[in-house]
Amino acid sequence: MTDQPVFVLGEELEALELAGFETEEEFQELLALHPRVLDFGSLADGRPLRLVLVAREMGVPTSTESGSAYWLDHLFVDADGVPTLVEVKRATDTRIRREVVGQMLDYAANAARYWPAALLQRSFEDTCVKDGRPLEEAYGEFLGEGSADEFWQTVEERLAAGQMRLLFVADRIPLELRAIVEFLNRQMRQTDVYAVELTQYRGGGDLRVLVPRIHGEVATAAKSPSGRRTTQRTTRVEMDAAIRSRPDAEVRRTAAALLDHAAAGGRLEGGTAKYRSMSVYYPVSGRQVPVWTLSLQDDPVRDDLSFAFGSITYHLGRERAAAFAAALPAVPGLVERLAALPAKDYNAWPSVSLAALAAEPGALDGVLSAIRGLVDGEGAAV
Repeated sequence: MTDQPVFVLGEELEALELAGFETEEEFQELLALHPRVLDFGSLADGRPLRLVLVAREMGVPTSTESGSAYWLDHLFVDADGVPTLVEVKRATDTRIRREVVGQMLDYAANAARYWPAALLQRSFEDTCVKDGRPLEEAYGEFLGEGSADEFWQTVEERLAAGQMRLLFVADRIPLELRAIVEFLNRQMRQTDVYAVELTQYRGGGDLRVLVPRIHGEVATAAKSPSGRRTTQRTTRVEMDAAIRSRPDAEVRRTAAALLDHAAAGGRLEGGTAKYRSMSVYYPVSGRQVPVWTLSLQDDPVRDDLSFAFGSITYHLGRERAAAFAAALPAVPGLVERLAALPAKDYNAWPSVSLAALAAEPGALDGVLSAIRGLVDGEGAAV
């Protein structure tokens, strides 16, 4: 790149000179206010990509017990529910060459584990409140008539499956960073990695021109179609087929009973990860609340049932979540995770092995009873 000015032709020819960003804060604020400068590519159905800001300085924990250990510069999301993690650096910051890559991978790995749907939804809505935007208007721009709860559940599932974008944004992209981005993009099957060089030119008054250049697209286009994300969701037929393949009869009975109970009293939502999964929304206090997810992995030993305490707490409050946790059966592996919930303010996804649940006498009935209590409002504050 040269320092040659660009020209704007109106009534007269005006030269705009190359101008850097004075501070990183200025750079970050620009992206938060004008995410369209990052809108390259398209959605799965061919519509133009339109990124929506979830939060600036999004906290990233490194364990279920810890608070935020790191802070991501920006988290965006698109209408397909694909999260976009953005790190901003000026060219004068020496970390733009290599250190920022390890930093970003750290953020992505921990976000996939520790950002539940309820946290993402709360962060987005807090951002809207801070910016003075009505939630109905903000959701209407990208959600249409869809359910907000379902959308954020999709975002969580995409994170867990590694279906995300990682964007390194700088006013100049060093060759070292470009080479690393292209390498990562060739190797990572579910995650797209880009470096965005955003050049700024200034003229008289407040006139500014922003010129984005994208690095990494060639490597993205070269990925195998089998490795690209898909919006196809697991169906009940696929779940039933996976259940029938399990060698343990009690595991088969337990999994089928969970899904039958959900179909009778709630709404099943297929997952989008590579393995088979279904989440269940129950009508509680006039809301559709996600309560649990059944995941059937390629290796049946890893099959599990997880409980959406983050979402339960968000929708129904801490007391209802605590009552639900107390009502769940003391299954080995689950009891320890439930005991850790108060320290996490009930914002977690405790899980139990499906085999352990099936092997524990009365455990299935205990889980179904606890769900009925949650739906009926037992343990609610009066």
